[in-house]
Amino acid sequence: MGRTHADAVRWVEEGSKFFLDAVTGLDDSGLADPTLLPGWTRRHLVAHVAANADALGNLVRWAATGRRTPMYATPEERAAGIERGTRMSADELLAWLRMSHDRLGLAMDVLTETQWSRQVGTAQGRTVPATEIPWLRAREVCVHAVDLDRDIGFADLPTDFLEALVADIVVKRGGVPAVDGTLPETAAWLAGRPHALTEAPDLGPWL
Repeated sequence: MGRTHADAVRWVEEGSKFFLDAVTGLDDSGLADPTLLPGWTRRHLVAHVAANADALGNLVRWAATGRRTPMYATPEERAAGIERGTRMSADELLAWLRMSHDRLGLAMDVLTETQWSRQVGTAQGRTVPATEIPWLRAREVCVHAVDLDRDIGFADLPTDFLEALVADIVVKRGGVPAVDGTLPETAAWLAGRPHALTEAPDLGPWL
């Protein structure tokens, strides 16, 4: 059975809790520590996740109004949001993260069935029904909660989320070789993150 809209909404909440709990209490020094993403500090990653919520909020607005509202007005806007976050204090950055999460959740909560069925465009140029928005957010908060390198691993994420993630990445990568391994390690490998699969080829970064 494939993932459902209700599944994705639940994973947004579960993944957001992982992410928010992991960054709560971090000061400027803690935010300057590296993540599992090469070249990115926790400050970069928190800014990215906050900006992503705002960008997905544009898609929710598109679904609500029927007026085209892209995630980002220009290709440079995404990078600019992350850069803006790196100049914030710890308190300002974490406040942005929480506010952007709350705004997105409230906006999604009031969409009608008709609005959820409207077509919107992702940052990668795909046209999808608005029901994909929670899945896009769930991937961000769940995978990036691991990337924070704060004692959260793929094994801590919901099993049904990992199953959906593996299926999604396999399709996005256009097929991958079969490997033997646990579901969390397989998900980590497919996502281009550190893993313990000794026979798995390097697939490069994803998300």
